[in-house]
Amino acid sequence: MSNLRTLSKFHSKLQGGGARPNLFEVQIPNLPTAATDSTPKADWGTDVQENFSILCKAANLPASNIASIDVPFRGRTLKVAGDRTIDNWTVTIINDEDFGIRNAMEAWMNGIARLSNNTGSTNPDSYMTDAYVYQLGRGYSGDRHSTKNSDSAGDTKVNALKAYRFIDIFPVSVAAIDLSYDSSDTIEEFTVEFAVQSFESISSDQTGVALS
Repeated sequence: MSNLRTLSKFHSKLQGGGARPNLFEVQIPNLPTAATDSTPKADWGTDVQENFSILCKAANLPASNIASIDVPFRGRTLKVAGDRTIDNWTVTIINDEDFGIRNAMEAWMNGIARLSNNTGSTNPDSYMTDAYVYQLGRGYSGDRHSTKNSDSAGDTKVNALKAYRFIDIFPVSVAAIDLSYDSSDTIEEFTVEFAVQSFESISSDQTGVALS
């Protein structure tokens, strides 16, 4: 009887009440030169960066796949590991009235391939950058990566339970925004899809970026 799984035992194993998908933050600390030197230039100052972190309403933790190769042998099939691939990464942005984030994403894409003549940056280092995704926790902790330290204003620390660095990303799609007379009581949103070269799980002291 002692091995029976009870509700109290389940409760004791659910650390912190379970990770919550609505507690997260996404950051792109810097845009590459292809974006900031494009015409028009991307504005990615502190205010726009902070807006991006706040107005990014949906994202995902990275996914990757290893293909399976079938090797036939005497009527049987041996499965061996093939190549590893990484899915594109998509974020959903709430659109504000100054279009700051969308303007920056469009300028970034324009720096890669201009609509007017299909020219653009040919150096990957000039149009790729890194992004960070933090899975936040509900509790306070002083020994993990956190939001603002507690101070005289009463700001509290929030755990970063997990952090990922998306390496060498660049946008491949900035989605359309549908306009309609029938749309009321709603705020515009759009998605941005990024190609990703690689990703890694990181500790807070590797990022060099403080959560806002």
